[in-house]
Amino acid sequence: MCVSEDFPIPVYEEIGAGYCNTRRADPRIARQIHAALGNATSVVNVGAGAGAYEPCDREVLPIEPSSRMIAQRSPDLPEAIRGYAECLPLPSDCVDAAMACMTLHHWPDWRIGVQELRRVARERIVIFTYDRSYSERFWLLRDYLPRLGRVDSQRFPALEEQSAALGEDVKIEPVLIAHDCEDGFLGAYWRRPHAYLDKQVRAGISTFHLADAEETLDGLGGLADDLDNGRWEDRYQDLLDREQLDLGYRLLVTEL
Repeated sequence: MCVSEDFPIPVYEEIGAGYCNTRRADPRIARQIHAALGNATSVVNVGAGAGAYEPCDREVLPIEPSSRMIAQRSPDLPEAIRGYAECLPLPSDCVDAAMACMTLHHWPDWRIGVQELRRVARERIVIFTYDRSYSERFWLLRDYLPRLGRVDSQRFPALEEQSAALGEDVKIEPVLIAHDCEDGFLGAYWRRPHAYLDKQVRAGISTFHLADAEETLDGLGGLADDLDNGRWEDRYQDLLDREQLDLGYRLLVTEL
């Protein structure tokens, strides 16, 4: 039997204060996730956090390791069970579907976590994740914070590895990010560059809490200068009229 002492302190136990100030479900992403769940009527949400992408029209079992994140859940949402992806406190084949949203890279052993998703779900698994190869294409990491980008990308397994762990027949769906994305994760502000200079915005993005991250943020000064003198707009003119962008966010969907 797994107990909390078997695992490191969850990352959001330390950095999750005020998480909901900048992190909430983007309705367009939510619709795509809910569509991928298909006709599942019961869903376990692993790494549920504050419950941003949980569907309200199905039975949901939220599993979350951080008490700080659980405390930020709305009283309108199902009560979360404190637990870890690697040892879900649920019997096998107990739900129609398992979902996990931008959490796999926080799991101490993501492969075991995926095995657990397969164990408890009867019909399908939906994972909202990231293709790390895109870190070198995103202007913020490529041009201003390359050292941070390299460290951040190492947190994610290669997309091919994630897909292979899920099974043989995995559908990979691009999740395009709108210019006004309401969920303040790392790529959300691709057309709102001033946001990355805001400490409150950065506080809700785990990338900026990585070990030694502060030592890699010197490029933000260059970003501030480029925004002040108009160089950023000149440099990224092609982005200014884009409504959405492929930044490497993906849904992995597999039928069991």
